[in-house]
Amino acid sequence: MSLVQVEDLGVRYGARTVLSHVSISIGPGEIVTIVGPNGSGKTSLLRAIIGAVKPFQGRVEKGIGVKIGYVPQKLQVDETLPITVSRFLKLAGDITAADIDLALTRAGVPNLSKAQLSQLSGGQFQRVLLARALIGKPDLLLLDEATQGLDQRGSASFYQQIEAVRQDTGCAVLMISHELHVVMSASDRVICLNGHICCEGTPAVVASAPEYRALFGTGTGGALALYRHEHDHGHDHGDHNHNRDKTEVAG
Repeated sequence: MSLVQVEDLGVRYGARTVLSHVSISIGPGEIVTIVGPNGSGKTSLLRAIIGAVKPFQGRVEKGIGVKIGYVPQKLQVDETLPITVSRFLKLAGDITAADIDLALTRAGVPNLSKAQLSQLSGGQFQRVLLARALIGKPDLLLLDEATQGLDQRGSASFYQQIEAVRQDTGCAVLMISHELHVVMSASDRVICLNGHICCEGTPAVVASAPEYRALFGTGTGGALALYRHEHDHGHDHGDHNHNRDKTEVAG
């Protein structure tokens, strides 16, 4: 059973084709990451899935009743606007205080409901955007380079939170990331995109694919830290983090 099925998708802006013949399927509970160079159509694919872009060919089919949550790359908010996190989250619709508390807890920032949006750090703001996406209890969470602008520690922490969300809720995750080392630690499957699908598979398979290496290089300059990632839900969070610290370099 697929949550979302993308078949032979093509996206065009004016005379410029940014995606052609893209077919992917996202199953329940899996974490799938899209990588590719700038301009490769990554964001266009996510926008087509949520219906913000109309493809010129192919189709996107969602399973019956499938809910999608979306965390954008960035969101501009007027810094002079006096609005609390709680009030911001209520803009999503008929939301209760309990809904807000649960979403913020799952996003890893349980005590931020009364904080002013303008006073949040970059990392806190991204967690609030994650909470906003989680309020609707999505079956599939879409992340468009959600850690852009965060430092390495902040990015790693955010992706660990995504893994915790997946374990807590069972939702699937489709994310775009330019942080290849983090991607490989967090993903069940990787799709390498450059206007079309160059290669896809497990992180280890993609890291060794000639198409991937042609885009991202080999050797020490483009070396990829492959984290040994074990989906053992019996591990506690500390053990899970410890597994991520064991690295080996493919390159």
